[in-house]
Amino acid sequence: MGEEPGPRRRAVSGELRLPGDPPGGRRAVAIWGLGVAVYFVAITYRTSLGIAGIDAADRFHINASALSTFSILQLLVYAGMQIPVGLMVDRLGTKKVLSLGVVLFTVGQLGFAFSHSYSAALAARALLGCGDAMTFISVLRLGARWFPARRGPLIAQVAALFGMAGNLVSTMVLARLLHSVGWTPTFASSALGGVLVLVLILLFLKDHPEGFEPGTVPHAGGGFVRKQIAAAWREPGTRLGMWVHFTTQFPAMVFMLLWGMPFLVEAQGLSRGVAGELLTLVVLSNMAVGLVYGQVIARHHRARMPLALGTVATTALVWGLALGWPGGQAPVWLLTALCLVLGSCGPASMIGFDFARPANPPERMGTASGIVNMGGFTASMVTLLAIGVLLDATGDNYRIAFASVFVLEALGLSQILRLRRRADRLERERIVASRVETVHVPA
Repeated sequence: MGEEPGPRRRAVSGELRLPGDPPGGRRAVAIWGLGVAVYFVAITYRTSLGIAGIDAADRFHINASALSTFSILQLLVYAGMQIPVGLMVDRLGTKKVLSLGVVLFTVGQLGFAFSHSYSAALAARALLGCGDAMTFISVLRLGARWFPARRGPLIAQVAALFGMAGNLVSTMVLARLLHSVGWTPTFASSALGGVLVLVLILLFLKDHPEGFEPGTVPHAGGGFVRKQIAAAWREPGTRLGMWVHFTTQFPAMVFMLLWGMPFLVEAQGLSRGVAGELLTLVVLSNMAVGLVYGQVIARHHRARMPLALGTVATTALVWGLALGWPGGQAPVWLLTALCLVLGSCGPASMIGFDFARPANPPERMGTASGIVNMGGFTASMVTLLAIGVLLDATGDNYRIAFASVFVLEALGLSQILRLRRRADRLERERIVASRVETVHVPA
């Protein structure tokens, strides 16, 4: 008596489940699947340079530093766009942002196909990075709007899993096309995927189910933007998520985006065919581990930090063994183990969003996700540059160049250890407060 009417709350596995949560179901899967299809195409375009690095160096007559600039610029645009994209998603909704992203990354891929000069190719990759930046945060938002909150960790991991399948298209399909039909036909034909998903989302995508419209949030110009960013950044969970993403994602990203193929072929003496199989192994491992991590975190929320730290430690150990192997060339079994371990980096980076999610209200999730997503791509950008510069400075000494991975891992690990206790305490306090808050529905 005397209490405000409203929904009854109950906790499920340490998280709140509200009767007002979206119901999920087949339609939710179909709508969310359209967003995932966009992410799939974006990943295909993003990683297409990874299988064409050696060809790009020959086509544009550039050295290692200039080659790394392709990926650095692409990631610089991507990372720089994360907070603006988060704000756009919070304000405009998923459909508009995804549509714009598809147009940009498709034009970028098509421009890359017909580029004959280094500067034109750089402009095309920058445009591609801008469009790519609009995909994953939009897919996260789409999942949050169509599925119950308790499904969040699994939905995010599955989205990343299907996105990584785009990497398989790069390593297994585009690589073969590149060496059979050539540069322009390969990249130009791949741009058709962007046209297809654009038509589908314009026809069928909806931001949210009927009856589950998000609450209205005032958007008062620059004041709103500053407050939205500041509020998300003040949360230790957001910053912890960013550093988890920073520390876990970049070793695999650098390997798959550009330097994996040259490292395996030029430093380890493998054929292109064997190197391509190992790159494919990274993708397959990523997909398998993503399913496991998603299930574990959905059922055991406290497993987030052990999984993240365990991935960092294992990655550093296997990288150290591979780079420090006597004679400079590691055995194939060790390179295989390295690729399997690198496959766990992507799923581990997704854990960063699971730290930011409970720390921020739904109307701020796009902005918080953008901050988190900046982490790994900033680390990847710095490492791509460091490897390229060190290769040129040392006469292609991959052992020294790839040692830069350990510097950034150490930086990220120190920040994770600094923030984790405070973020954990605040999250526990919110869970306790939610459990004791009871709002009765009037008889």
